[in-house]
Parts: sequence; C-alpha cells; structure tokens
Amino acid sequence: MLPSADVYITDWRDAKLVPLSEGSFDLDDYIDYLIEFLELIGERTGERPHLLAVCQPAVPAFAATALMNADKNRWRPKTLTMMGGPIDTREAPTAVNTLATQRPFTWFENNVIATVPMIYPGSGRKVYPGFLQLAGFMTMNLGSHLISHWEMFKHLVVGDEESASATQEFYDEYRSVCDMTADFYLQTVDVVFQRHLLPRGKMMHRGRRVDPAAIRDTALLAIEGERDDISGIGQTRAALDITTALPKSKKQYFLAQDVGHYGIFNGRKWRERIAPVVEKFMGAND
Repeated sequence: MLPSADVYITDWRDAKLVPLSEGSFDLDDYIDYLIEFLELIGERTGERPHLLAVCQPAVPAFAATALMNADKNRWRPKTLTMMGGPIDTREAPTAVNTLATQRPFTWFENNVIATVPMIYPGSGRKVYPGFLQLAGFMTMNLGSHLISHWEMFKHLVVGDEESASATQEFYDEYRSVCDMTADFYLQTVDVVFQRHLLPRGKMMHRGRRVDPAAIRDTALLAIEGERDDISGIGQTRAALDITTALPKSKKQYFLAQDVGHYGIFNGRKWRERIAPVVEKFMGAND
C-alpha cells in the first residue's frame, strides 16, 4: 500500500511480555484503541483516515466505525475495508466456527487458557498461548503443510536454495504468533463466535449498543477468498447487509477467486489482484 498511501500499522505486544501492572486488555479495550488511533492519525494529517482490517479485527474495526459515526466523530474513517473477517460466523460456518459453537464457554476457559510462567515479563497473566493457535491452524491443513516441507527439503537436496528460501520465509511469517490475553480471547469467543451479537444488533461496548445502522457515511468494502477455510464466504459480506442506513453506492464486495485465507492479504495474489481493488475503492471515496 505504500506507493499509494501513508500507512500506519497498529499492532499489539505479545501478552506474555506485558507485566500484570500494565492492566488488562479485552475486546472493549481494542475498540477504544482503534478509536484513539483514528483520532491521532486524523489530528496529525488533518484528514479522515481510511481503515483496513485483516481477519479478526474486522469486528472491533466495524464497532469502532459504528460508534464514531453515531457520535459524528470528526475523524471517523472515510472507508472501512474488511478482509476475511468474522462479522457473522453463522454464514458458511468453517471448522473454526464449529469448534466455537460445539463446546460450552467453560470448555474454553478450562482447556485453552494458560498462565504465563515466571521467565517472562508477563508472569502470572492469563493468556491464550500462541502455540495453541498455531497448532490449530496447522492441523486444519496438515497434509498441505507436510507436502510444503517435503518440497522444501527436495529443493535443498538439489541445491535450489531460492525455492527453498521462499518456503522458509513463508513459514517464518506464518509461525509468528503472539499470546493473546485471556480476557480478549474469551470475550471474542463469546461475543463473536457463540452469541453473534454484532450481526444481531445486540453487541455492547461499555454499556452502549453498537448500532450498525449508525454507519451513514463511511464507505464499506468487504473482501472474501473463494477458498477461505477460516472465515467462510458470506461472513464478511454480512457487514454490507447489516448497515441498513448506508447507501448502496458506498458498499462494495469483492470475492477473490482461488484465494485462501492467508492469500487474501499476503503474497502475489494480494499484491496483483486484491490491493488494486482496495486502492481504487479508497480513491473513489477519498
């Protein structure tokens, strides 16, 4: 995106590296931070920003946009692009969604939450460990990952280090996962994956309802991958259906053919086929 925009990347720290003294972090905090980020960027640039959310952040980004529209916040985003996001996981449920709905909330509390050990700055903090998240993603397509590693080995055997290096770089990035705070993870499981509160118009933020109909002048772009096995087809597009007060001229949908979840926002297909759509959309609503 750098050739066409000034890019601000918002990120969080690995939860196991954050001391307990710095407080908690949950879905409500995430929404607050996004609003603060947008206001800070707006103040610095003097323009309403464009907001792009990859996968899970689609929900808090949508909520922040709705709240800022309701408040007529000066720095509400001009556009919101959501890519492979779980706005409504009742649409085309994937294995990830099924896991969340087939087990009670207490199962997640008791089976996937761990306490950060003493060797880390965040000692004592309750987290959803990154290695569990990675293990879940890997096992969903274990056969493909095994084939990729076997192909990489064969490239190394014949001295094709360039091809092997490309695979290695992919997995170096793919395996880069952080621990999440238990507060954030469990609230997301409850609100997004089990009770579907946002598309039902019942999501609350600090005692205030997040109203999708409040979005009136932030243009929305929903992008989905045809082969996405994390966020099924229709889950992101649902954002366009629940924003009932937004004119159709400010809604756009793009289905990336033959693209999986990771390919929506990474690699050649993203650069050549998807990024131009995002750039054109932002330019048309600038």
